[in-house]
Amino acid sequence: MLTRLHVQNFAIIDDLTLNFSNGLTVFSGETGAGKSIVIEALGFVLGARGDVSVIKDAAERMCVTAEFESACLPADIRTQYHLSADRFTLRRELDKKGKGKAQLDGRAVTVTTLAQIGSYLVDFHGQHDHQSLLHAAVHLNLLDHFAKHHDLLLQMQTAYQAQQAISAKLEALRLSTQEKERLLDLYSYQLKEIEDVRPTADEDLQLEQALPKLKHAGKLLEMAEEAYEELYNAENAAASRTTRAAKLLTQMAELDDNLTSLAQDLNTALVTLEDTAQTLGSYKEDMDVDPNALDKMLTRHEKLKRLKAKYGPELTDVLTTADDLRQKIKNLEHAEEHEQDLENELKITHAQVLKLARTLHDKRMKAAEKLAKLITEEIRPLGFNQVKFSVAVEMDEENITSTGADKVEFLFSPNPGQALRPLKNIASGGEISRVMLGLKTVLAPTVPVMVFDEVDAGIGGETGHLVGQKLRAAAQGKQVLCVTHLAQVAAQAHSNYHVEKTATQNTTSVVITALEGETLTAEIARMLGGNSSKTSAAFNHAKELLQTAKRI
Repeated sequence: MLTRLHVQNFAIIDDLTLNFSNGLTVFSGETGAGKSIVIEALGFVLGARGDVSVIKDAAERMCVTAEFESACLPADIRTQYHLSADRFTLRRELDKKGKGKAQLDGRAVTVTTLAQIGSYLVDFHGQHDHQSLLHAAVHLNLLDHFAKHHDLLLQMQTAYQAQQAISAKLEALRLSTQEKERLLDLYSYQLKEIEDVRPTADEDLQLEQALPKLKHAGKLLEMAEEAYEELYNAENAAASRTTRAAKLLTQMAELDDNLTSLAQDLNTALVTLEDTAQTLGSYKEDMDVDPNALDKMLTRHEKLKRLKAKYGPELTDVLTTADDLRQKIKNLEHAEEHEQDLENELKITHAQVLKLARTLHDKRMKAAEKLAKLITEEIRPLGFNQVKFSVAVEMDEENITSTGADKVEFLFSPNPGQALRPLKNIASGGEISRVMLGLKTVLAPTVPVMVFDEVDAGIGGETGHLVGQKLRAAAQGKQVLCVTHLAQVAAQAHSNYHVEKTATQNTTSVVITALEGETLTAEIARMLGGNSSKTSAAFNHAKELLQTAKRI
């Protein structure tokens, strides 16, 4: 579970640390107080898009750190990211220049890594996410997510792409004669450009390493000769004396062990001096000061540079392009020969695609029935006594895509006597919110933390009470974080926080306070729209809500 969240300079938050426990945690406060900022900060550290405009005024950077229990991650993910301790931390920074840092337990990682780990930890439902249920395209993704069709969908996508590639080859083969000649001329010209230069892999890197030496060959030769003469003369002048000293020191070491190391050092120095002089002599002998060689190398380097600009960015890409051009030319020159082969290959691939599409359809039909039943069971207690919910799956084999041949749509009937109709045509905002709550409860059972940002939009009264109970039930054995305006939902929480925006002449900040006892009752009374004094009707009503939830 999420154990701690530390937020610095995020929007209007200066420096905030929140400690979390299991169950339902509710954030409440006036409209515009900044309740959703905590949720946005959690999303940021889990890989959501970062924007420099969110950094608090006068701050150079914003930073969010989240601590989670390791046990909530699958074992293979813990092994992959070397998480052996009971807890781990995710940290993300972003500065005013747009530069960011991401860390996992202090180790630098990518934002993509944060997002990958975050997908196993938290499921977000934002204020406007329920609107996605009005789009049928989303329904297919939700059904496949529920049915866990990932491997089958990958096979479908691969087969479909292969089919499209073969179709494209066939289309190219069936070009008009004039178009074939035009393409042959173009491909031949491009291939000739590359073959005239005859580049080799990494040749440009070798030239770039050799050019500085060749450009300064004259100066290097002059300095090498001078250095060689100095070493050679010094060696000859001092050789006899140095050699004599080395022999004497070696003899002394035989009498005094303490001089052994010194004798070895002097002998090594003699060898090094001789080796250096010999190496420098070979260097100056091999030095090429031919200006024509430099011109040739510069010309070659420029040709390679032009090829990379046109067919690169690297020489390996240029060589790959040359291979592709040769294949295209071959295909065009032998178009008629390949056409029948490709048509046969297309028939085989299309049969594979159709088989996978039918397999997907059968599995989706079974999953649709199961999903509809589970969602109905989840949303019926939320004020839908005779609700009907169905997942329609229709197959169109004439219009197969990379996801198969199915169109999926959620059908809904909230009232008795009403026929099932598309969700977008019948559900109100409050009904959509409750359906989404049911979906999230069904689709994200393995994620340890669920986040709902104003899931109660458009509902109230007894329905609000039912939603609160459902959120509390969903939080059993996991965590649910919820931003709400409904007193009925707030009363069902295991932990409550009040969010308040404070403003001075120069700055605006957020203060988040844990609520319990009378402060909690007063906040519930405020949310009911009444007076929060202990003698008010709203305060008594708030106490009743908390008593019903067994909070007091």
